[in-house]
Amino acid sequence: MKSFNVFALYIVLSLCLPLNMVTAQGADVVMAFGEKIPPYCFPKTNTGIALEVMGEALAYKGYILKPVYYPLARVPVAFKVREVDAVMLDLGNRLATTGGHYGESAVWYDNVLITLKKRNISISKPEDLTGLSVISFQSGVNWYPAWLKPVKEAGKYREVNNQELQALTLFNGRYDVVLSDLNIFKYYTNKLKREKRITPQQIQEHRFIKLNMMDYRPVFRDKYIRDDFNLGLKHLKDVGRFQAIYDKYLKD
Repeated sequence: MKSFNVFALYIVLSLCLPLNMVTAQGADVVMAFGEKIPPYCFPKTNTGIALEVMGEALAYKGYILKPVYYPLARVPVAFKVREVDAVMLDLGNRLATTGGHYGESAVWYDNVLITLKKRNISISKPEDLTGLSVISFQSGVNWYPAWLKPVKEAGKYREVNNQELQALTLFNGRYDVVLSDLNIFKYYTNKLKREKRITPQQIQEHRFIKLNMMDYRPVFRDKYIRDDFNLGLKHLKDVGRFQAIYDKYLKD
């Protein structure tokens, strides 16, 4: 009878353990990333700013990052249909309504409007885009509807998964304005220059919004893994590793 009571007590205590005690450290965390956003993600080598920051933050508590790659607009969808455990960001979708738990911002994007300097275009308010054609990353209109919805309704707006096309079409005069993270645009511009596919031209950056770190939070299905990720991210920042990863990819 005594042995039965001990066993029963063990079962009860096990059920009372916090869920993160049950989640095995060393478990895989399948996370969705955009497939064409260097220097943040390089799918062929599983490297890049986002991969290294997310992977090392999770590894701090023993988790193993398993990246999977999607067209950018597909990233939040993969979470909604339960194909992945986490996503690098929600792309303007509110994933808390589908069981998501938001982590601390780990990777963010310096989104700007870019034009050719020779065009002498000035952009400081949404109305300044009237009559101009805009090529954006996927889901751009979801992030900035006040700026881009009128352009879309006018039939002068396009979204692309391959952001190399943004630099290529701007320099070739096919679009007036690019909406892109500045580092991604510079990466592809330098690539096109090396390949002699464009004639180098000066650009004008138009900073049209204030950076909101809340827009760039990863989302996890398990809130305890989210908590462990946050601890790992704080550690990376405390020891200087976070900045070292950024410098590795962005410093000349």
